[in-house]
Order: sequence, then C-alpha cells, then structure tokens
Amino acid sequence: MPGLQHSVTIAAPPERVWAVVADVERWPERIPTVDEAERLDQGPLVVGSRTRLKQPRLSEAVWTVTELTDGTSFTWVSKSPGVTITGGHVVEPHADGSRLTLTLTISGPLAGLGWLMTRSLTRRYVETEGASIKKAVEAYPTGPSSQAPGPSGSSEK
Repeated sequence: MPGLQHSVTIAAPPERVWAVVADVERWPERIPTVDEAERLDQGPLVVGSRTRLKQPRLSEAVWTVTELTDGTSFTWVSKSPGVTITGGHVVEPHADGSRLTLTLTISGPLAGLGWLMTRSLTRRYVETEGASIKKAVEAYPTGPSSQAPGPSGSSEK
C-alpha cells in the first residue's frame, strides 16, 4: 500500500496544536495547498464528520472521519473509483512542545497508478501542511485557535 509519513516538531503544547489541526474549516487560511474546506455537518469533528476539500491540481474530494481521539488524533478517508486515500493527523507531546505526524496511504485496485501519478505532489502537499500548521500555531502559541493567523498574517475570519 503506497503512502508517506511526515512529522514536524512545534514549539507549543499539544492542545494548541490540536486546536489548529482540528479546525479544518480554517485550513484554506492557514495551508496554501487547500483552496476550500467546507464542513458538511455541524459541531466539532467526530467519527462520521464529513469535509469537502478542494486542492490545487487535485480532484475535489469529500473526507469522512473514521477514527478520532479528541485532542490527539483523527483519521479520515476519501474514496473515488478504484482508490481509497486515508489521511492521519496525530498530535503528541514532545520535549520541545509537540510533534505533529501526518500520514497518507492509498489503497484499492488503482492505488499503484494513482500513487505513481501523484506521489511528488502529494509529498509536497503533506510537507507544506505540516510546515503551515507549525507556522500558524507558533505565531500565537498561547491564544485561541480562532486568533491564529492565516498565511497573510491576518487573524480575521
């Protein structure tokens, strides 16, 4: 099963990192590889929550949360004909604050071909996601997630 894993150390407590990671609706403000993120249900992320993501050079996808440990991790899945993509987000305590680990695996009959076609782009996007979350969290290490700035440095909604 093709996939990748990327970790980044963030100088902030895990609860602060989690607040930014779990606030998927604000990802377009914080992560340049996400053009649009629309929650298809209300409230905090829970198992079964769905989010529509639009990313440059990729097909629009609906991601469904399949596993969640509040404050620590969530896994979500997106399916298209012949391919299932699973994305994991894990926040753990670290001596320097927190460690965010992002994983992505591709399965299904067309996984090999899909991975061959998107491996380089996907790796770049996952690395950018980690770096962007780190930047957003460290910009306001003690403030509420609603105050963390987007890429432009603005904290407006």
